[in-house]
Amino acid sequence: MQRDASDTRVNPDLILKAIEKDEAADDARTSRGHLKIFFGYAAGAGKTYAMLQAAHAAKRRGVDVVAGYIEPHERPATAHLAQGLENVPCKLAEHNGIALSEFDLDAAIERAPQLILVDELAHTNAPGSRHDKRYQDVEELLHAGIDVYTTVNVQHIESLNDMVASITGVVVSERIPDRIFDDADQVELVDIEPEDLLERLRAGLVYRPAQAERAQQHFFTVENLTALREIALRRCADRTGHLTDAARVLGNRDYYTRERILVCVSPAPTNPRIVRAAARMAKAFRSELVALFVESPRTQAMSDDERAKLADNIALAEQLGAHMETVYGDDVAFQISEFARLSGISKIVMGRTGEHSSVRQALFGRKSLVEQLITFAPNLDIYIIPDQSTPPSRPKGRRHALALQPPSSRNVLRTLALSLVATAIGTAFRHLGFADSSIISLYILTALLTAVTTTGRICTIVSSVLSVVLYNFCFVTPLFSLASYDRSYLVTFGIMFATAMVAGELTARIADNARTSAENAFKTRVLLETNQLLQQAHSAEECARVAMNQLIKLLKLDVVFYTAEHGTLGKTLYESAGTENRSASLLTDYERAVATWTYTNNKRAGASTRTLPEARCLYLAVRTGDKVFGVIGIDLEGREIEAFEHSIVLSIVGECALALESDRAAQEREEAAVLAKNEQLRANLLRSIGHDLRTPLTAISGSAAILRKSDEKLSLEQRCDLADAIYDDSLWLIDTVENLLAITRVEDGTICLNFTSELIDEVIEAALSHVAQASHGRTVTIEHTDDILLVRIDVHLIMQVLTNLIMNAFKYTPEDSTVTISARREGAFVVVDVADDGPGVADCDKPHIFERFFTSRNTRPVDSRRSIGLGLSLCRSIVEAHGGVIEARDNHPHGAVFRFTLPAEEIEIHE
Repeated sequence: MQRDASDTRVNPDLILKAIEKDEAADDARTSRGHLKIFFGYAAGAGKTYAMLQAAHAAKRRGVDVVAGYIEPHERPATAHLAQGLENVPCKLAEHNGIALSEFDLDAAIERAPQLILVDELAHTNAPGSRHDKRYQDVEELLHAGIDVYTTVNVQHIESLNDMVASITGVVVSERIPDRIFDDADQVELVDIEPEDLLERLRAGLVYRPAQAERAQQHFFTVENLTALREIALRRCADRTGHLTDAARVLGNRDYYTRERILVCVSPAPTNPRIVRAAARMAKAFRSELVALFVESPRTQAMSDDERAKLADNIALAEQLGAHMETVYGDDVAFQISEFARLSGISKIVMGRTGEHSSVRQALFGRKSLVEQLITFAPNLDIYIIPDQSTPPSRPKGRRHALALQPPSSRNVLRTLALSLVATAIGTAFRHLGFADSSIISLYILTALLTAVTTTGRICTIVSSVLSVVLYNFCFVTPLFSLASYDRSYLVTFGIMFATAMVAGELTARIADNARTSAENAFKTRVLLETNQLLQQAHSAEECARVAMNQLIKLLKLDVVFYTAEHGTLGKTLYESAGTENRSASLLTDYERAVATWTYTNNKRAGASTRTLPEARCLYLAVRTGDKVFGVIGIDLEGREIEAFEHSIVLSIVGECALALESDRAAQEREEAAVLAKNEQLRANLLRSIGHDLRTPLTAISGSAAILRKSDEKLSLEQRCDLADAIYDDSLWLIDTVENLLAITRVEDGTICLNFTSELIDEVIEAALSHVAQASHGRTVTIEHTDDILLVRIDVHLIMQVLTNLIMNAFKYTPEDSTVTISARREGAFVVVDVADDGPGVADCDKPHIFERFFTSRNTRPVDSRRSIGLGLSLCRSIVEAHGGVIEARDNHPHGAVFRFTLPAEEIEIHE
């Protein structure tokens, strides 16, 4: 079936997303603000200056412009240009004792200008801000309908971070997602020659002299700046190219802005020569190479040798750097032209063996594939690679009409039944006086029904033959004989047979197309389902399981997965496609060795490849770029994966790699957060120790100096007071140091708990004896019960808990207060309370009181000595290590109760 050149139909699935995105963008622009990014490749390129110039131009046009945040660069020209604009006052934030000026988002939204300037898009906001990153502030401004001008450098774009780091040796921590850059309404590249930028640097227009000298020695070199400039130019060109492609698809126009070469892949023996020629052409033009295979109903009839050749040719194309694509359709020329038009292809490379001068072409005027391509895509350059070494032959893949396979018994019975039913109905027609044409039409319909309800072509042919035979036998004079008195019936039989054959063939082809379309729709649905399931996965193993199950659903083959851990293969996962478990044959040392080779070399290996083909499985690296997150093995069982299935498999593996990359990135962020928190804790510890230890040490030193120099002038009472002060401060220091050491050992897991069975009353009395001298007039009572409370504990650690709690009560209660210690049995636990009648714990402090380094600002110690916030944190760690819990409660009518639980031990009484 020929298509007219005016046929300009496009694949609706391919342009639907572009149309929806365009409509969504139009709707969004009516409510959202516009974002314009001034993009540069290094500091000092002039981004902020260009942004300020554009702001003044907008202001002269009557636009309400304000400066939300302009980085204080200390550059006279930039500072002078910023003076003519209204400013949103910055808000002050404190971090690690340093006052920071931050962009005030709330003030900007309340001011609601038409246009606001927000410098340094990739900036990280100070802790306590509403958003972690400034680009999130910008998104909120855009959502509020405010236009935004902002600046960013190439090294701050997420996808380019590794590339920039490899060039400069500097890993930039402040980054923005690529979508922010790609979705911007405008991107203006602020370009400057590297030599001119270095001149500006030396002139002090970028950094201060000391900073400029260091920058020239490291980041600001001609080589680095040139490479960064190239990356920035390419990134802008890529963004423009995507916009151009979208406009071209929506406009249904044939043009291209960059060279993309398409090579057609087939099982032909000469195809490798064509692929290599296309690869050489792509290298010469410095263009992208795309390999395309058109899967049609004829593909199903390919022999095993042809399938093997096709797989080899696809592997060769990928080896030469081609991006492999597969499309489906019966009209190969139309599919190639449509793919080329929608993908921005500029040149097509294909092969031809000999001259096309077949009888069918001469009789019916059927155009060759090349001629059809020229008709469908007149604007494309088509390169034909001839090969006269092989005589022209009919491709085996086109013999689908003769690729006959033995029919099943069910199909044979169905064919015979339909023919007999048609004969019975024809007999009824004859008795009713219907014309012979009605009976002939009935037999043609029978051939159509046979083609629809059976598989393969033999049943269609048999039905056509039976239709002629039965018609001749039952309805042509002489009846019940294959002879015919009228020779004109021979023509009728011939036309009847031909009509039945053609109608049956067309119907069979439609049925084949429907089945193939349904299969491809199922495979595509599996891919889309994979993406959704991977988004719901919460761990790397869940991601691997999802990918394995989806591959099993697609291929009905066993799958293994090797996770990557610390630079080598780790855990092995196995999923079976059936009820039989064949893990023993798939998880051998040899199979693991092949998987290790795939992991190490980042290339496929195993079955159906040329690398270690003796393996049972085909091994594919689960990778994104050069990062390999694991290896998937598919037990092919001696079969070849079809081209379309192969592309779906690669897509599933790619989706799995992206999910694993996201999971690893989340883990790294958590580890970085923990590391940052530990660093913060370490800094707080040093600051607290430096401040809080200095006070008692100064007091000890001063008291000792007075005793040393003025011993004779002091009375006995004064000397005793000084000695008591030295003793109290020394106890405080010892207690602080012991807490530091204990909490480090407990939380690092380096302490070994020495469990013994102890009476809790004895432990309480022992702890109280250690702190009795620090009571200073406070009343300490122990409430005993008649029960014998036995616990299995590390007695020294629990004594430290009690000591800390009792000392904490002493610290925050007046000298005439009462501290009560009690213990009782509640279920499987012993509950210990340390209660006081002091001011108590504020409600806002209770959720944080057991956190490390937490000190309350609502309650002051009676001795004015500030705690560094380790005692209660240590208590929680020790109690939780014993399997208990600790909490702070209110004491009535006033005061605090610190309650902790310990697992009770049963007492065995032997009589």
